[in-house]
Amino acid sequence: MNKQQLITELQTKGLQLVDRQNDRESDRQMGANGRKGGAGPSDHKAIAIDGTTVMVPVFNSSAASSPYTVEINAETNEMILASGKTAIAPISFPKSPSFYNLTTSDGIPYWKIALLHSHDVLATTVLQACMRYNNTDTSCQFCAIGQSLEAGRTISRKTPAQLAEVAEAAVRLDGVKNMVMTTGTPNTSDRGAAYLTECAKAIKAKVDIPIQAQCEPPDDFIWFERMKAAGINTLGMHLEAADPKVRAKIMAGKASVPLEYYFEAFAAAVKVFGWGQVSTYLLAGLGDSLETLVETCDRLINIGVYPFVVPFVPIGGTPLANHPAPTTEFMFAVYEQVGALLRRSHMSSADIKAGCAKCGACSALSLFE
Repeated sequence: MNKQQLITELQTKGLQLVDRQNDRESDRQMGANGRKGGAGPSDHKAIAIDGTTVMVPVFNSSAASSPYTVEINAETNEMILASGKTAIAPISFPKSPSFYNLTTSDGIPYWKIALLHSHDVLATTVLQACMRYNNTDTSCQFCAIGQSLEAGRTISRKTPAQLAEVAEAAVRLDGVKNMVMTTGTPNTSDRGAAYLTECAKAIKAKVDIPIQAQCEPPDDFIWFERMKAAGINTLGMHLEAADPKVRAKIMAGKASVPLEYYFEAFAAAVKVFGWGQVSTYLLAGLGDSLETLVETCDRLINIGVYPFVVPFVPIGGTPLANHPAPTTEFMFAVYEQVGALLRRSHMSSADIKAGCAKCGACSALSLFE
């Protein structure tokens, strides 16, 4: 099994950890870089395989029945990825970063403000609430943004000063290379762009780190210029699904924003941030057909947007907790076809300045470029 196949399989089937029910013991043995709930990636852990760090589901129902486990070599104490009795490859779990040990002047742990994703990306949800989340008629059924807040693992609003303080420490102590700021959607016409702009100004005044901001398309595209001027390097506006029927069923609130408006916003954003510096998530497995996903990716690439295709991961406690993850075969077919489109257009995740697609750990797509 080559790396493309292995990582695709791990991200669709997950990894079964012996200590998955005991988070503290699991974190002590296998690294603290895991996460339940939140805005995503959720129910994952970062795992390094053959020099590549990937985010793999470990806390959800798929992982509980995964054929993949971690074995410890009694002689060398090395961790081995295994399937049944077959040893596949040595793996490791990134250690808890040093900045997790710090707290703000008002006593808030840094890890409640921002988290390490993969091995060198700082990620935060600046507003841990969404106007759609608490209404079943409008909420995205896959979303767990409120779970980490309810569990006390984060705070509802991260201030610009807090984010700047944590970003500076993460760069200085742990060599973090870029930062992702996402947000729950507030009930304002800018859809969070204004607060992301404010946060970016504060961060860039304290530390020089590439930043991606993520939000829904704002009402006025002038926000793209304001975000860029504040120091935001790349922009993510996430479709999640492309088929209007799937969108209406899975995320009724977001589906009220027409696809065509997203594409207008994409085109306007590319003019500001540049070719390949705007991206969108597509969650394969929500119901979009292979043809729909590939056609949508082709349209996105043609206007300069990187389509970050990620396998849907069912998260416990959400309406889609028992929705099946996509099959490995389906994801492989999507990756092959979208990878060919990216190669044809000379668009690469490596050229993105910051963000989820730059990191690439939640998808195997970069291996197919």
